[in-house]
Amino acid sequence: MAGLFYEQFELGQKFSHDIRRTVTETDNILFTTLTHNPAAIHLDAESAKNSPYGQVIMNSVFTLGLMVGVSVGDTTLGTTVANLGWDEVRFPKPVFVGDTLRGETEVMEKRESKSRPETGIVVFKHTAYNQRDELVASCLRSALMYKAPAG
Repeated sequence: MAGLFYEQFELGQKFSHDIRRTVTETDNILFTTLTHNPAAIHLDAESAKNSPYGQVIMNSVFTLGLMVGVSVGDTTLGTTVANLGWDEVRFPKPVFVGDTLRGETEVMEKRESKSRPETGIVVFKHTAYNQRDELVASCLRSALMYKAPAG
């Protein structure tokens, strides 16, 4: 199992994820249309030329999903029960087609579950950076994590 159990996480523990991903126009078009987001800033290159960015920007929900997704193999693969919520989601810089993103994760909080003794809750801070090392996204994610099996 690649993921860590609740007991294996320590406050302040940091992960620098090896997976990097260059985002494509296809990613943006598929994700934007699959989620029924008709915003011209994601789909219309001519309209986007007149935006503050001068070009199409990646759908921010795609960026959020990618940021969390690249963390899974190092942190929660096979050891998470459920995501409980995402808080303080921020996108300080836009992501453009052709940007290459990388992610980092830090353990911010952890506590035992009051209702499920076989689990604990871990709060992760996820951050994503582009190829210029500019912060493009961040969030806090609360995850319900399995405890290690007894024995």
